[in-house]
Amino acid sequence: MPVNGYPRTAVERRDHPAVICGDERRTYGELDQRASALARALTERGVLAGDRVGIMLPNSIPFVESLAATAKLEASSLTVNWHLRADELSWILGDSGARVLIAHRSLVDVVTAAFDGLRHLDRPSVLFVGDGAADDATSSRPGDDGYEEAIAAADGEALPYLWPTSWPVVYTSGTTGRPKGVVHGAGAVPEVMEMAQEGLVALWGYRAEDVHLVAGPLYHAGPSGYANTTLYVGGTVVVMPEWDARAFLAAVEHHRVTTTFLTPAHLIRLLEVPEAERAAFDLSSLRHVIHAGAPCPVPVKERALAALPDTEVWELYGMSEGGATRVSPQEWRERPGTVGRPWPGVEIRIVDPDIGAPLGPHATGLIYVKPAWGRFEYHDDPDKTAAAWRSDDFTVGDVGHLDDDGYLYVTDRRSDMVIRAGVNLYPREVEEVLHRHPDVVDCAVFGVPDERDGEHLKAVVEARRPISAEGLQAWCRERLDPYKCPSEVAFVSELPRDPNGKVLKRHLREAARAGGPVPA
Repeated sequence: MPVNGYPRTAVERRDHPAVICGDERRTYGELDQRASALARALTERGVLAGDRVGIMLPNSIPFVESLAATAKLEASSLTVNWHLRADELSWILGDSGARVLIAHRSLVDVVTAAFDGLRHLDRPSVLFVGDGAADDATSSRPGDDGYEEAIAAADGEALPYLWPTSWPVVYTSGTTGRPKGVVHGAGAVPEVMEMAQEGLVALWGYRAEDVHLVAGPLYHAGPSGYANTTLYVGGTVVVMPEWDARAFLAAVEHHRVTTTFLTPAHLIRLLEVPEAERAAFDLSSLRHVIHAGAPCPVPVKERALAALPDTEVWELYGMSEGGATRVSPQEWRERPGTVGRPWPGVEIRIVDPDIGAPLGPHATGLIYVKPAWGRFEYHDDPDKTAAAWRSDDFTVGDVGHLDDDGYLYVTDRRSDMVIRAGVNLYPREVEEVLHRHPDVVDCAVFGVPDERDGEHLKAVVEARRPISAEGLQAWCRERLDPYKCPSEVAFVSELPRDPNGKVLKRHLREAARAGGPVPA
C-alpha cells in the first residue's frame, strides 16, 4: 500500500538495507530519518518547493541522502560533476539559481573560487560533507556549515515522502559552448513522477529483492535514475565509490548483485580482465544489466554477451532530455547494431535535416523523439529549446535510420559528421571496424582540417599491444571504402575519458586541430 502517496519503502521496509557504500550502510528507516533532518536543515537555509539544491559529491551515501532530502521538500536536485573547474561551477550555480550547495569538503577551494565569480546575492549556502581542506576563518571562503552537524541540529520526526517528486536538473556537457540545464516540466507533478516510476519498474522488471550496483557517477542521470528505481521498489543499492573492473566483479559476488547500469566503457574494461580471472568470480546472481551513455561498438557487445551468457544484457538509447528505445539481447542478436524499438508511449521519427521532411525505412537522417512524459526546456535558453523541438518531437542531433520493423540504428552525432571532399563520413562506422581488430581496446575517430579535401579522418587508438599505424590503415582498407579510412593514426596508453568512462572526443579533436600532442 502507498504511504503518503508514495510506495512502501520508508515504513514497510524500515529495517531493510537501503544503501551500502564500503563499510557504511543505511536501512530504509535510517535513510528516511536522516533525509528528514537534512530536509529541515535545507528549509532553514531557505529551500522551498521548486527550488534547486546543488549536489557536488563523489559517490557516497550522503549523495543518496541529499537526493531524498530534496525530494521531501518537493525541490529539484541539481547534480553537479564534482570534477568541474571553478569557472564551470560558477556558471552552473549562477545559471541555475541553486539555493544551497552540498559539496565535499575537499572541494572547498573550488567552491570558494566559484563563489568569487558570483554576485553576493547569487551565492548559495553551503553544506560541506566529510574531511578535507581546513577552513580559515579569516579568509573569504564560503560559510562552512558541516553536513553532519546540520543533520544533528535538525533531527526530529520523519517528514513524509522519500521518493523524488521531480526530475533532477541535469546540465548537458557543453560540447559547443556553456552547458545548459535540462528542465522537465512534467516533473513538477508528483502523480506524473509516480506514473513514470511505475512505468520504469514494469519496463525493466525491478523488484524488492533486487540488489543494484551503482558503477558510474551518481551525478549522471543513468546511475542515479536506476538507483532511485531500486529504492522505489524497496531493493538495496550498493554504491561503488569509484570505478574499477575487478572491484565491480568482487562487489557482484560479495553482495549478490542482481542488477546494474553500465556504459560501453565499463564493458570494455570488464572484458580486459583476463577470462580466467573473470571466471573466478561468482556472477550467477547478476540477472539484468542495462548499458547506455554512448554507442556500444558491435564487437564489444558481442564479447559482452558471450562473457555474460546467463545475464540479460539490455541496451538503452536515451539522453538527459528523455528515454527513447531499448533492445533485449535476443533482439540485438537478430539485428546487430540496433538500439531497439521505442519505449511504451514513445515515438521515433527520422527527418531530413535539410528540408525537415520525414524519411522512410533505411533512410538516414536526424533522429526525433516524441517523449512519453511531456516536454523539457533548456533553462533560460528559449532559442536552444525551440531548435530542439519540432512540434511534439525533439532531437539532440543524433543521426540514424529505422529498419522495416521500426528498430532504430544510431549512425553518429550530426556534430561528429565529417565532410571529406563533399562526401559525408560517419566516424562511428570506422570505429566499429577498428574495434574488430584483436589488438584494439578502444578508439576515437574524428575530423581534422585538410587543405585539399576540407577534412580528413584521424584515429586515436588505445592498443592492447604494439601495432603500427600502417597495419591499422590496411585493416580498414580491407573492410571499408578507401575514402572512409583514416589518413592519420595516433596511439595513446589510455584515451581521455569523463568520470563516467565516455571518451572525451572533443579534447582529442581540439588538440589535433591545434597541432598539439594527443591528450591522455
